[in-house]
Amino acid sequence: MKPIVSNAEELEVPRRSELRAQIIEAIAQTMDLYGANHSFGKLYGIMFFEEKPMTLEDMKDYMNMSKSNMSYAVRSLLDARMVTKLEEKKDRKDQYVAETDFFLTFRNFFTMKLQRETDVMLTAINEVIPQLSEIVLAEETTDAERQECLRDLHKLRHGVTYYTWLQQFVNRLKDGEFLDPENT
Repeated sequence: MKPIVSNAEELEVPRRSELRAQIIEAIAQTMDLYGANHSFGKLYGIMFFEEKPMTLEDMKDYMNMSKSNMSYAVRSLLDARMVTKLEEKKDRKDQYVAETDFFLTFRNFFTMKLQRETDVMLTAINEVIPQLSEIVLAEETTDAERQECLRDLHKLRHGVTYYTWLQQFVNRLKDGEFLDPENT
């Protein structure tokens, strides 16, 4: 026998689903802005509202994606620490939950991206500066080439200053210094 449901209750569920879908799409668009795949953002949004852990099979059903694409999406969200893999399994399947604290997801996502940028750029700059310096000091270097190298060195030293500052910012962000909503 079908339970008796008022018209108001019947309208609430579809309306809430529409509102959730609006937020899920906004999350996906936002993640897309920062270089994350739109469908990964959508998956995170779905998991954000889910009240219980999800398996890859559950996610596949929601997203209509292949299991391999779903696995890749989850791995990306795990790497960004936006999703956590639980210790306990459901029917021998891994279970996952989304991090729902936006402050933590921001910190996790951006510290990962900014740290990677800092590491890549400082490694390259620190490899190039000594080589440019050698060219500047070499007797056989023409004056025009020496001037170009000096200009490059100046720009790269400014880059070192920026990336040193960025590393300090990343360290402070990792420590949660900027994430106290009471002090904003």
